[in-house]
Amino acid sequence: MRLAEKNRIPMDCNYSNPRIRYDGINWWITVGIEYEDSVTVPSNDGIGIDLGIKDLAICSDDNKYKNINKTKKVKKLEKQKRRLQRSISRSYENNKQGKEYCKTKNVIKKEKLLLILNHRLTNIRHDHLHHITSEIVKREPSFICIEDLNVNGMMKNRHLSKTVQQQGFYEFRRQMEYKSKWNNIQVIIADRFFPSSKLCSCCGKIKKDLKLSERIYKCECGNVIDRDLQAALNLKKYGEDVLKRSVA
Repeated sequence: MRLAEKNRIPMDCNYSNPRIRYDGINWWITVGIEYEDSVTVPSNDGIGIDLGIKDLAICSDDNKYKNINKTKKVKKLEKQKRRLQRSISRSYENNKQGKEYCKTKNVIKKEKLLLILNHRLTNIRHDHLHHITSEIVKREPSFICIEDLNVNGMMKNRHLSKTVQQQGFYEFRRQMEYKSKWNNIQVIIADRFFPSSKLCSCCGKIKKDLKLSERIYKCECGNVIDRDLQAALNLKKYGEDVLKRSVA
């Protein structure tokens, strides 16, 4: 077979469990290979990660990763997608025969273009997630602490459902867990009801009346900090406490 990426496939190893998949556009073959386990245990400071809508991920070491869906490239593709969906819908209505819809060659052609567009958007978002998770793991933290988000509950909010779906919180967590396992990094999942945003990182007081619109956290003790960064710092401390209890 002709390969687009030269020297990326190892030749001196045994392959196992081959699988062939067709996604509507391309054919894919997936195989497993043996790979030596990593024996090094990272000893750098742990990292707390707060996931959000404005920015995808905010780390306790002050690294921030943007929301790829707010870029011009993705917005342009989403606009093309909406227009194409409306065009397909009109084509179905125009070619309706009684109560039945007739799928013409033009409709089939447009649906193929829509499938290609959906694949491109999915690949852009997954590639962005892979870059972020790989970069975090390469910093070799001793642990990574993330929230146990109630994604199903967030999806019920009609104002946020599409944005939450596009962010791919579950995919982020999945990638973080298996990449951390490969590198002997412990992943700690904070309790779903842990008040990471409402808890002051300095005095430990909980601000119960904190609104979602308040992006800057202000505490009576004088602590003024970005709420997302504070959530990440609280998650880092949560992870440290969990490790201390496990050692004790």
